[in-house]
Amino acid sequence: MALEQSDDDIFLDSPTSKQHRFFPSSPKALPMKRNQDSSCDTVSPLTRQMKSSSFSTQEYGDHERHTSLRRRPSVLDEKALREADTKLVRDQRIQAITRSYQVVLESIGEDPTRQGLLKTPKRAAEALVFFTKGYEQTIRDVVSDAIFDEDCENMVVVKEIDIYSLCEHHMVPFFGKVSVGYLPNKRVLGLSKIARIVEVFSRRLQVQERLTRQIAEAIAEAIEPRGVAVIVECLHMCMIMRGAQKVNSRTTTSAMLGVFREDPKTREEFLTLGRINPF
Repeated sequence: MALEQSDDDIFLDSPTSKQHRFFPSSPKALPMKRNQDSSCDTVSPLTRQMKSSSFSTQEYGDHERHTSLRRRPSVLDEKALREADTKLVRDQRIQAITRSYQVVLESIGEDPTRQGLLKTPKRAAEALVFFTKGYEQTIRDVVSDAIFDEDCENMVVVKEIDIYSLCEHHMVPFFGKVSVGYLPNKRVLGLSKIARIVEVFSRRLQVQERLTRQIAEAIAEAIEPRGVAVIVECLHMCMIMRGAQKVNSRTTTSAMLGVFREDPKTREEFLTLGRINPF
């Protein structure tokens, strides 16, 4: 008997596996035969649920497209917030931010009409639009013309890529370096595109932990390598200039996918090759 799907079903996509699992929210979602035999069935509930969900997509046809299954969104398919900006829209955006900066200057007790600050609101607005230019680009546009078939299985490492970003909690800068490595699986990515991927994600309001993960996932989805590794080391002005005020503190984050997570020797090789020098 085909499983009747509830609107409350949740579709979970494990980040380390392509295997999908259903977890029905009520016993009604399980086949009647299972309910009748439950007293003597020694198979675990999780196994039964996985088996009962392995049905053909043809059984459902159009119905499947209208279910509430939530799949993990693809990094390659994410839309840029300002992707459709024209020059007119950009100018209007800068004008709106300029007015906001004038209010900020007045709010901190400054006089926006004094000589040194006359053009500051517009300069600051243009700078903010540049600092967040990653919202104007998508990863698919960046990598689409730079994926090449290549019979290469050796590790590829691009190290110490400079990054500049804005902390989304305080909107003050954090900056540092990124090292990226991957093990190809018959396909390679243009070397400059790795730096472009880093640039797209870093030129947004960010937290370093998410930035690290996004870089790794974008490369993994673009060329489906055997593994991806990313190390990011940054200085955060929100920690140096305010709050804890620890001038020499650095934050290091890493993301390991595929064989870099599973094989300690491969991971160690990348950590040696991709080591970030003091800056």
